[in-house]
Amino acid sequence: MKVAIFGATGMVGQGVLRESLLATDVTEVVVLGRSSTGVRDPKLTEVLVPDLADVSSARTALSGVDACFFCLGITSVGMKEPEYRHITYDMAVNAGRLLAELNPGMTFIYVSGAGTDGKAMWARVKKETEQALLAMPLNAFMFRPGFIQPMHGIRSKTRLYNTLYVIARPLFGLYKRLAPRQSLTTESIGQAMLQVARSGAPKRVLEAPDINAVLGTP
Repeated sequence: MKVAIFGATGMVGQGVLRESLLATDVTEVVVLGRSSTGVRDPKLTEVLVPDLADVSSARTALSGVDACFFCLGITSVGMKEPEYRHITYDMAVNAGRLLAELNPGMTFIYVSGAGTDGKAMWARVKKETEQALLAMPLNAFMFRPGFIQPMHGIRSKTRLYNTLYVIARPLFGLYKRLAPRQSLTTESIGQAMLQVARSGAPKRVLEAPDINAVLGTP
């Protein structure tokens, strides 16, 4: 497979990048972002794009892509809706449109979030993004993870989240025992994305238990 990753410097993006580079059936990984990941691998091609709402300059790199993992995201705390919509909706939808044009029917996995059916501004924008992507000529899947445990030295780009992870680290094991179907790691979500790219999933919108079920976790 040739896969593309948007947002590979974020926590989820780092996870799926790591798993993609380790996967023997992934032959090429194209990463699009505003800054380099700092990762070096023969399978990896990085394309730096100043504004990820317009990735038309990456047409050649994105041609022939079998699956796209769209992991770009940002906290809505302190943001006005137009700014949040530009980052959340415009970037994902514009990327989806270009990929649908170049590779119709390819797999597109969008990392949304738990609670997307809610009424908060961020939930409404994410829901609209999901609906727009699902309406495109793509084999699209929406991932709605909740809490994700970082592994293998991966860190969030959001300082607050990193602080919370440090505080919560002693509770990770307990949470996994009490709620195994809700528990995800950067490793497991990356592996689940690859598995959906290979074989699909019974649902288009996958909550945490559905993501775990892809990997056979009861």
